[in-house]
Amino acid sequence: MNSASAQPAARKRLLVVSPCRDEGAHCERSLGSVAKQTVRPDLWIVVDDGSTDATPRILDAFAHEHDFVRIVRRDNRGSRSVGPGVIDAFYAGLAHAELEDFEFVCKLDLDLDLPPHYFERLMAEFDSDPRLGSCSGKPFYRDAHGRTHDEWCSDEVVVGMTKLYRTECFREIGGFVREVMWDGIDSHRSRMLGWKARSLRDPGLRFEHLRPMGSSQDGLLTGRKRHGFGQYYMGTSLPFLLASALVRLAQPPRVTGSLAMVWGYVSSWLQGLPRHQDAEFRTFLRRYQTSALLRGKRRTIRALEAERESLWLRNHPASR
Repeated sequence: MNSASAQPAARKRLLVVSPCRDEGAHCERSLGSVAKQTVRPDLWIVVDDGSTDATPRILDAFAHEHDFVRIVRRDNRGSRSVGPGVIDAFYAGLAHAELEDFEFVCKLDLDLDLPPHYFERLMAEFDSDPRLGSCSGKPFYRDAHGRTHDEWCSDEVVVGMTKLYRTECFREIGGFVREVMWDGIDSHRSRMLGWKARSLRDPGLRFEHLRPMGSSQDGLLTGRKRHGFGQYYMGTSLPFLLASALVRLAQPPRVTGSLAMVWGYVSSWLQGLPRHQDAEFRTFLRRYQTSALLRGKRRTIRALEAERESLWLRNHPASR
């Protein structure tokens, strides 16, 4: 055996970009959990999006101790902005890296506590399936009494607070849309192009979300109404939205949360607000949703992945 063939394969490079604003209550745990990863980012760009609390001081101290961390500062725009504001901050960080130098790119929030093998195990999932374009673990949170609860997260969608992408897939889908529901559009668009996207039900990938998903700077009900608008913008059909609202009755705040989600959708429709401009995407999404209502999500996803395999192979002939 020659010496070249005996060498282990080079580890694929990982870029992580973390938009944050006023995360002083949570970011030390998040920073520490990434520092303890068995596979750490090759470059971690943290974008301080105008924080007014202790976040800048905490970030500076952490970056001083870890040479793979780079801090990017943005001016204070006056308030936290979910959806487009978060993605604007993400791209402000991405502008400080050469994306082509990395095989993987991750958008990671700073209100998470990740298990130590998180990145290592997700990257192993990519190695095992060349069609896997994006994946994540599943989040949970603790209530005021310290009890743990799983957050709502369908298997076919990669959670927004930690999206790990194969860079090739991220480029092909055009990156993230700068609008509410960006974190649903990207997974469906990946599938439309033949990639696979999923959040994995693996206890070893379960991570703690230190701020409940779907909450808002103005409260959970505002977050649910915003989610309803996001579903409208994405192109979701009304029957699918109503079915989702029924399922959400199991998640607090139960009745009021589901009603707020429906009102967010209906009020957007009554106002004639714009929707995602890609008509082909909206057609694909509604076809998926109709099938999911009739056949279930798992059967629908399996059928779509089988149907789109030939498209993916045409676009990636080296993988044959």
